[in-house]
Amino acid sequence: MAEEKKNVIESTKDYINELKLEMRRVSWPTRTQVESTTAVVIFSVFAFAAYFAVVDNVLQWGIKGILSFFTK
Repeated sequence: MAEEKKNVIESTKDYINELKLEMRRVSWPTRTQVESTTAVVIFSVFAFAAYFAVVDNVLQWGIKGILSFFTK
């Protein structure tokens, strides 16, 4: 039982040390890169929202027209 706990503690320490080592190797983006990609994402979200709003309204108009044609 004590040996099992030691293995868990050792493996956890090894994992944390490897994690620290790997985080040093990461190529982090610059602030400018983060700002520009954030702007692209925000613009894309609004563009898709506008597109889907238009499509939704067109489909709603079309379905209402079809339903009113057949219900009269």
